[in-house]
Amino acid sequence: MCYQRLACLFIGTFLIGFSSIIAAAPANQLEAVKVAAEEYVTTLITPPAQGELNVQAGNLDSRLRLSNCPSPLDVSVPGRQSLNKSVTVMVTCEEDDWQVYVPVQISLLTPVVVAKRPLDRGVMLTNDDLTVQLVDARFQRGQTYTDVSTVVGSRIKRVVGIGQPVQGNDICMVCRSDEVVITATGSGLNIIAKGTALSDGALGEQIKVRNSKSNRIVDATITSVGQVIVKF
Repeated sequence: MCYQRLACLFIGTFLIGFSSIIAAAPANQLEAVKVAAEEYVTTLITPPAQGELNVQAGNLDSRLRLSNCPSPLDVSVPGRQSLNKSVTVMVTCEEDDWQVYVPVQISLLTPVVVAKRPLDRGVMLTNDDLTVQLVDARFQRGQTYTDVSTVVGSRIKRVVGIGQPVQGNDICMVCRSDEVVITATGSGLNIIAKGTALSDGALGEQIKVRNSKSNRIVDATITSVGQVIVKF
């Protein structure tokens, strides 16, 4: 009787453990499918410099019953999908003849100069007004900046809310009637002169500038706050 009881106890314990493994297997395989989809998408996209790439597989139906695939899962992106905000990934187990479509969300976070406080029109930017945060590239519009020092000294043309990126059309690095330093380059020469801006502009934009000495009006490109360059 003792042996029979021990045998029954062993068999009962084994069956309980085995049933737990069977019950857990689908959940484990579903998680493996999600991880495979995320890792595959990560290999397809180059992370932004000094930024982050985040991929997140969506939840799968817990009622799916998938066998534990005996070989590595095959992963692909069917059709001609753009790797933008989201993508659908196909995960296949060829040996057990099943496949699952996994929705994967993609976010590219890049460093951007944003406002630390609400910025009103006319404010001249200082270091205390700005910080750098990682911002989803999907929500960036127009010219943005990655270095606070690039825009310090600029003036706000449009109200910028707290946490919002400071964009090129929000500021003037050179504002109308500002005194600017003109650097004229050409034929191996660099000539420095002073002038007056005749319009507003941001980094890389071209504006009209009047040379204070010659009174000549030239087209100049803004290189930084209060600085322009003219090529001759």
